[in-house]
Amino acid sequence: MRASPYDWHSTYSIVAHDAETSQMGVAIQTHQIGFGHIVSWVQPGIGVIATQSLVNASFGPIGLSMLQEGMPANRVVDGLVAMDDGAHHRQISVVDATGNAAAWTGERCIREAAHYIGEGYSIQANMMADTKAITAMTDAFENANGTLAERMVEALNAAHAYDSRITERQSASIKVVSTKPGDRNWDTIYDLRVDDHEKPSVELARLVRIRHAWLVATEGYNLLKTDPQGALGKWKYARELAPEQEEIAFWQGVYLANSRAIPQAISIAGRIIAQALNDQPRREHWLDLIARLEESGVIEDSGTASELLAAIEAES
Repeated sequence: MRASPYDWHSTYSIVAHDAETSQMGVAIQTHQIGFGHIVSWVQPGIGVIATQSLVNASFGPIGLSMLQEGMPANRVVDGLVAMDDGAHHRQISVVDATGNAAAWTGERCIREAAHYIGEGYSIQANMMADTKAITAMTDAFENANGTLAERMVEALNAAHAYDSRITERQSASIKVVSTKPGDRNWDTIYDLRVDDHEKPSVELARLVRIRHAWLVATEGYNLLKTDPQGALGKWKYARELAPEQEEIAFWQGVYLANSRAIPQAISIAGRIIAQALNDQPRREHWLDLIARLEESGVIEDSGTASELLAAIEAES
């Protein structure tokens, strides 16, 4: 088969389903710049697909259409393989919205190439030093704690920790969506890519952590009116997850200020501004943003911003 060298990649991937959280996703790591866009295919309420080795990008949209028609994962894989003259050079894995997993590894994929189908997930890789990298990924995924996204990234990290001898890694990506049929196609939970990095899966883990923090913060916003204490607990956890994300604390303060909870707003948002005393541009940024939010009506009460600014100045 004639193919450009840029068509072949040492790629590790995992497609997985989490019944407890009603989530499913794809995570990949490969030695080529920015390949998350062509390997990973997802649709909320329908399923997730990874296509790799000598990638056949049509497997993504065609496979998702087959899943949408109600075909189970194994029949989707069988159908994609049957329609493709180059199937012996492909790897394909599918998880449907009910957690059925299926995969294919063609006999002409560059060795070592293999896959493993577990309960609700499939792991696949090619150009490995040996197939024990698959075992390392499986063990990491099954024994990791945390969200589905965090566990999938642990699998990627385990692959490289075991099997870094054949090719270096360059890019990584993750997409996670809901398994619920009613969710919107654009309502993606995680959609993160590291297109060029010395340690892409490590950087991907950092981005997953930050995205998780914002998701937890959003849970707090949704609780604010019905369970203020629960909201504050969620917000505290979000700040702990990503302490470097000052905007998490700032926007929490804005929401509290709009609820006339000025002392709590100062306690949370005022702290980051007070910490910027020796960084005048950064300090002015936050103070200026409060004024702009009042002008635009995001801070709803005309006196709230002044009260917030005065209290922050006093705190500082």
